[in-house]
Amino acid sequence: MEALENLLTRRSVRAYTDEKVSREDLDKILEAGKYAASGMGRQSAIMVAVQNPETLKKLEELNCTSVGNPVGNPFYGATTVIVVLADKNIHTHVYDGSLVMGNMMNAAHALGLGSCWIHRARETFETEEGKALLKQWGIEGDYEGIGNLIVGHYEGPLPEPKPRKENYAWLDL
Repeated sequence: MEALENLLTRRSVRAYTDEKVSREDLDKILEAGKYAASGMGRQSAIMVAVQNPETLKKLEELNCTSVGNPVGNPFYGATTVIVVLADKNIHTHVYDGSLVMGNMMNAAHALGLGSCWIHRARETFETEEGKALLKQWGIEGDYEGIGNLIVGHYEGPLPEPKPRKENYAWLDL
């Protein structure tokens, strides 16, 4: 898929099959995240790919309860969640992590997979249970959750694009 076509046709997907993302595709998506731009090249972001069903369930629960909503599936049945965190001691950490998320969403689409940015990673990893997960994964330091990227084989057609707002871009030629 051509790069511009990929950028223009990617959509947020909220319906997934139970088919797992292959290790080969997951490695490609993570590689795209590694090559995201970052402030001063400091690469403040890290990624944790989760496919273990028990850990996915725990992340779902933490995502819901972090905002007082213990019901629902915020990951829409996706078989993979890539948690993006970034070092709070680097002043560009939120931007760095956001660029990682964008690269991975576009990589997933190029591979024929669906993805969607799910918020509340910051709130999840501010909880004691979230901090325990980081420790379980061997992550030490002062990291802030930037986003949860759900990835999987989507069910049905991709959503239609919403109309773009007028005056989205300005030219001063």
